[in-house]
Amino acid sequence: MSDANAVPTDRSFQGRTILAVFAHPDDESLACGGTLARLADLGARVVLLCASHGENGSISDPALASDGNLGCVRVQELREAAGVLGLAEVLVFDHPDGALRWDDVPELHAEIVMTVERIRPDAVITFDEDGLYWHLDHVGVHERTTTAIRSLGGDAPPVYYVTMPKGVMHELVEAALGARGAPATSTVWGIEPDAFGDQAAAPTFVVEVGDWVGRKLAALRCHRTQMGPHNPFAWLDEQHARRWLAIEQFRRAPIDTSRESVLEQLAQRIHAR
Repeated sequence: MSDANAVPTDRSFQGRTILAVFAHPDDESLACGGTLARLADLGARVVLLCASHGENGSISDPALASDGNLGCVRVQELREAAGVLGLAEVLVFDHPDGALRWDDVPELHAEIVMTVERIRPDAVITFDEDGLYWHLDHVGVHERTTTAIRSLGGDAPPVYYVTMPKGVMHELVEAALGARGAPATSTVWGIEPDAFGDQAAAPTFVVEVGDWVGRKLAALRCHRTQMGPHNPFAWLDEQHARRWLAIEQFRRAPIDTSRESVLEQLAQRIHAR
């Protein structure tokens, strides 16, 4: 296992920029926190665009947002998680949580285009069409990101869709339920575990992030309003989590571009070792 405090010596992605586009605070850590941390350690500048404040999300303990402003608290949690993952910049827009697929469509499209034109990313990461578990806000961000990048023509950066292996969340929940002291009511935000990865398109490559699972877990736990004692991630230790979270899977979007394939380079480097 790698030393989490060690200074990375491989900076071969220095000068590369990666843009991750997600819907709510905590999506970044759950979907591909290991890959984002690994890219940052390799020297890449990783920028996160979060479309909403997540103000309509669940809350593990009302005392964490005693003033009733859950969105503000979740943005602070996001910035803390971003620090754990090593992200260089966090952009949080104020689109309505729960209506990202239908409201402010041209505005979000324009913001994604504006961000891409400003930071000139070498790759963009977002949800696949299943939104991890068919969350309509996630599906909407997938649609907005895909449309925005396509509008840029041949100079568009490659887009990578992240998905979860089918069955992995079910196994993770079962493992957490077996932990000493874990409540029998443990649930992933009330979502049926088998919804994660259900009918997702097959990945075209994976990124191995076993040595970054600790960072992924730590980033997830920064989202305290979402990760209370009834959440399985609160009960997993790093050793057990590596069994289910050590692989993050992607497929490249079918968008015509002349730009090189950055994430595939990362996957190839890993498999070559």
